[in-house]
Amino acid sequence: MPAGWSMLTEPVAIRRRVGDVDEGVHVEGVLTGGKRRIDKVLASNYLEGLERLPLDEIRLLRDDAGQEETDLSYLRRLLQGRIDIVSAEISRRAGGQDAGIVGQLPQILSDKPRAQARGLGRHHVAEPSNAGSTRRTEEQVAAMDVTDLGSHDDDEVRTLLEGLQATETDVSLRRRAVQGVYDAASAEITRRYRDGRADVGDLLREVAD
Repeated sequence: MPAGWSMLTEPVAIRRRVGDVDEGVHVEGVLTGGKRRIDKVLASNYLEGLERLPLDEIRLLRDDAGQEETDLSYLRRLLQGRIDIVSAEISRRAGGQDAGIVGQLPQILSDKPRAQARGLGRHHVAEPSNAGSTRRTEEQVAAMDVTDLGSHDDDEVRTLLEGLQATETDVSLRRRAVQGVYDAASAEITRRYRDGRADVGDLLREVAD
């Protein structure tokens, strides 16, 4: 197994059903009492007593969830790009083509337009805070060099693709759970403005900032 690919033989273990975050559904791979932002955002008590919290505190909870969503969306896009590259290499080999994969990269990455990921501009303009990071196992996978696939045999390339796909699925599950947290906090903020419990002028100032 080539160096750096061994982590793909066992996909990141977060394969548990993701449901309504308000029900405290556990997402495997998120540490109880952990210090990472995702551990805090997906903790069962993150939104506890939401209806009684001050508005500013709810905004902070929402913004932390939004930043985590942005980071996961960024990571997911990196993984999807590598999946496209490796899939194209497998198709090239199946068709008996001799051309290397590097020269085809612009076409590969433009053939499959991706829908805009939630959290990358839809809700806010936050930039990914994990750009260039390799602290998470998923980030190490997403940063993996896949431009030298020609030096690896068919079984190794297929194993790589399976690992990338499994990791992308796992990241998507976490992202979906974080989206639920963000939406719940946003809904509470909207409810307060609608019910007259918050000053609309504050909302306008927040948007202006």
